[in-house]
Amino acid sequence: MDHTDEEIVTLLMADGRATFSEIGDAVGLSAPAAKRRVDRLLERGVLKGFTAVIDPRALGWTTEAYVEVFCQGTVSPADLKRSLQHVPEVVSAATVSGAADAVLHLLARDNQHLERAIERVRDEPNVDHTESVIVLSRLFDRARA
Repeated sequence: MDHTDEEIVTLLMADGRATFSEIGDAVGLSAPAAKRRVDRLLERGVLKGFTAVIDPRALGWTTEAYVEVFCQGTVSPADLKRSLQHVPEVVSAATVSGAADAVLHLLARDNQHLERAIERVRDEPNVDHTESVIVLSRLFDRARA
């Protein structure tokens, strides 16, 4: 990956809908050359694809919680990921060290919506139980800057 590829990736991270013409103009390539570069980045797996990123807060999902997930037996991270991906309120998930197997970050409209989402997490066959904390106020978040 050269400097031009890095510039293209940076541009696409900022605007995944940028046209090949816009990308080419920004990095000094023609639109067809920019397309070839993007295609190569996709083939090599540098770019995994393009998707719409939804802002849950724009949907009114302002109730926030962190949920520790405790699994029954040994569950692989891949299996846990598959079982949790279908819960749209889970905005991020990570396996962790310590007593819990994973920590989830959930966003919902209100406490009732949050409770239903946590129930769906608990309904997964590999989940034994959960422990939750509701965020009262966000002090700062460098990732959302």
